Amino acid sequence: MSAALARRQALLKETAQRAWLSRLMLLVGLGVVLLATGYTGALDAERYRELLPTLWTLAGDAWPPAFERWEHWSKPLLDTLTMSVAGTVGGILVALPLGALAASGQAPAPLRQLVLLLLNAIRSIPSLVWGILFVAAVGFGPLPGVLALATHSTGMLGKFFAEIFEHVDRAPVDALRSQGVPVLGVLRFGVLPQVLPRLVDVALYRWEHNIRAATTLGAIGAGGLGLEIVTAFHLFEYREALALIAVLLALVSLVNLLGAQIRRRFLDHTTA
Repeated sequence: MSAALARRQALLKETAQRAWLSRLMLLVGLGVVLLATGYTGALDAERYRELLPTLWTLAGDAWPPAFERWEHWSKPLLDTLTMSVAGTVGGILVALPLGALAASGQAPAPLRQLVLLLLNAIRSIPSLVWGILFVAAVGFGPLPGVLALATHSTGMLGKFFAEIFEHVDRAPVDALRSQGVPVLGVLRFGVLPQVLPRLVDVALYRWEHNIRAATTLGAIGAGGLGLEIVTAFHLFEYREALALIAVLLALVSLVNLLGAQIRRRFLDHTTA
C-alpha cells in the first residue's frame, strides 16, 4: 500500500469519526433539550387548555388602557430613566479599567485571572438579587436600583470590554511605543480610535437593557414604573397596568431610536 493511499484512508477514517461524533453530540443535545422541556411541564398539553381563554379574558379586562392617572406617572418615569442612566454610567466607569486588566496580554496572568473571577462572580448574580441586597442596605427608592444596575453592568460590560481590548491591532500601538510616545498618548492615538465605536455600541445596548431591568427592580421597592405596574396588577387595575406598559414600551422605543442615532454618528465619524 502506497503512502498516499494510506494517508487518504486515514483522512477518510478521521472524517468519518468526526461526523459520527458530531451526530452523537447533536443527539445528546436534543435529548437534554427534551428532558429539560418535559421536566418544566412544557410538553403537558393539559397545562395549555386554559391559556388562550385566560389571556383573552385578561385582554378584555385591560382594554381600553386607562391613562386617567398619567399626571402621577412623571416621577416613576423619571425614576426609571435616571436609574438606567446612572446605573449604566456607573457600570461603564468601573468596567473600563477592569476590562482592560482582564484582557489577555494587558496585565500579569495572576491579576488577570483574579479580575476575570471577580467579573464572573458579579454577573452571575442577577440584578434582581443585587436589588434586594441594596434595598436592605440603603432602603427603598431609586438608589438601590442604581447600585444594582451598576453592579451587574460592571460584570457584563467588563467581560465585553475585555474581549474588545483583546482584538486591538498591536501594530500602531507598538509603532507609537517605539517612538517614545507616553502611555496616555498610546491609548489616545493607538487604542482609543480602534475600540471607541465598539465600546459605545456595547454601552448603548446595555443602557437599553437597563431600562427594562430598572422596571423589574421597581417590583422589589426600587421605585419607577415597575412599582406602578405591580401595584396596578395587585389592585386588579388591568386597564391602568396596560397603559403603564404602553408608556414603558414608548420609553424603550425612544431609547432605541436615540441609541441608533448615536451609533450612526460614531460610525460616520470613524469612517470619515
